[in-house]
Amino acid sequence: MLDFNSSNNLSERITAFIDEGLAKDRNAQTPRDYLGASRLGVACDRALQYEYLNAPVDTGREFSGKTLRIFEAGHVFEELAIKWLRDAGFTLLTETATRGQFGFTAAGGQLKGHIDGVITAAPAELSLTFPMLWECKSLNNKSWNDTVKKGVTISKPVYATQMAIYQAYMETDIPGISEHPALFTAINKDTAELYFELVPFNAELAQKASDRAVRILNACGAHELLPRAAADPCHFTCKFCAWQERCWGGRA
Repeated sequence: MLDFNSSNNLSERITAFIDEGLAKDRNAQTPRDYLGASRLGVACDRALQYEYLNAPVDTGREFSGKTLRIFEAGHVFEELAIKWLRDAGFTLLTETATRGQFGFTAAGGQLKGHIDGVITAAPAELSLTFPMLWECKSLNNKSWNDTVKKGVTISKPVYATQMAIYQAYMETDIPGISEHPALFTAINKDTAELYFELVPFNAELAQKASDRAVRILNACGAHELLPRAAADPCHFTCKFCAWQERCWGGRA
């Protein structure tokens, strides 16, 4: 007879080994030495400073094994979306001619961004225009439904900012990418439902994000801490921040 208690214990033990391997792999990666453009929609300037400076996160705030597994699964969903779109007749480019990742560098290498892909053709019946930025996210059911209901700009402002600044900075290398709407793709991780939304270029949002990047980089260079996004450490923005104790405990 199957011993469920023993099976559960085995699951926990194997999962622990997997999570240890994921953590080891992540720790072996070279830390970013730049401000990621995809992060410029995050609520708090100071948190972005800590992130850019690679400040150690608070004890116990490291990415859990479960979170690392979610990150890994996200890459798999993105690969599936690429295959599905290509099979549907889309010309979706995810690598440059030299097999590198599409992206940009600004501010002397202090600001960088890497895009999921560029769509250069699609079934004529869709009446899309090209080239268009392609951005893909995998979301849990609750988050996916909220995005479908409200649209990405309202539901996921971080993603909206990400697309706007990508369109602005990629225009030099991919002329026309800011003239055409981006195609935002969201996969429901629980049901495999798909959501597609055309997101027109928001020049004002892109400029705001770019100005914010300059402000953050200048403050870091001057060893100045920018204001927090909230006035209360119990505010949800601070409550879930990886540097809550560092920020509110008075340490630089």
